[in-house]
Amino acid sequence: MTELLYQTDSYLNQFLALVTFVDSENRVVTLDRSAFYPGGGGQPCDFGSIQSENIEYRVVKVKKQGEEILHFFGEDQLPETGTQVSASLDWDRRYKLMRTHTALHILCGVVFRDYGALVTGGDMEPLSGRMDFEFERMQASLVHAIEAAVNKEIEAAREIHVDILPREKAFQIMDLIRTKINLLPEGITNVRTVEITGLDLQADGGTHVRNTSEVGKIRVVDYKSKGAINKRIYIAVE
Repeated sequence: MTELLYQTDSYLNQFLALVTFVDSENRVVTLDRSAFYPGGGGQPCDFGSIQSENIEYRVVKVKKQGEEILHFFGEDQLPETGTQVSASLDWDRRYKLMRTHTALHILCGVVFRDYGALVTGGDMEPLSGRMDFEFERMQASLVHAIEAAVNKEIEAAREIHVDILPREKAFQIMDLIRTKINLLPEGITNVRTVEITGLDLQADGGTHVRNTSEVGKIRVVDYKSKGAINKRIYIAVE
C-alpha cells in the first residue's frame, strides 16, 4: 500500500521513499510513499525522476492500481527492491496543473452559484482546460459574464482547504458532488474534499493551489455546443 503524499500536501515536490516492488518486464516500480499524482478527474499524471547513489531514473508515467501507485520508467536501469531513493516531481508542470485545476473549480463554482448548472465532463493540460455544463443555451454575452465572474473570484484571494472525511459524513454535505453522474465508487470509505472558501466545496482527488490568487487570470478561448443541454467552455490560464 502506497502512502499518498499528494493527498495532504500538493506542494511536496521532493521526498524520500523505499522501493517496495520492481517489475522489470513492464518497467514498473512501486514505493512505500509517493507524491506523484497518478492522474484522474481530468488531471494528467505527474512526471519526474527518482535518484539513488548518483543514478537518476526517469518517471515517464504514473498510474494508480488498487492501493498502489505504479511508477513507469523508460529504458533506464531500474532500482532494486529495498533501495532507499529520493524523488523529484517535474514541479513546473505540476504547479501549472495545480493552477489549472483550481481555475476549473472556480469556473465550476461560479457556474453552479450563478446558474445552477451541473458539470457533465472536463479535462485539462498545463495552463489549459475545458469543462462541460448542463446548459440549454450559451452565447457570447453569457460566456463573457462567466469569464469576468471567475476572474473576480481569483482576485478575491480565497483560501483553499483540503480535508478527508468519512463517506457518511461527506455525503451529508449538500451539493458535494457537482457532476451530473456520481463518480465515487461504493467501495470508497473516505472522501477527499476541496473547498474554495466562500465559493465552492467538492469531492475531488486532484492537486490544487492554496489560494485563488495563485491561479493568475483565466481567459475563455472558445465555447461549443456538444448536445441539446451540454455546452463546453475552453479556458486558458495566464
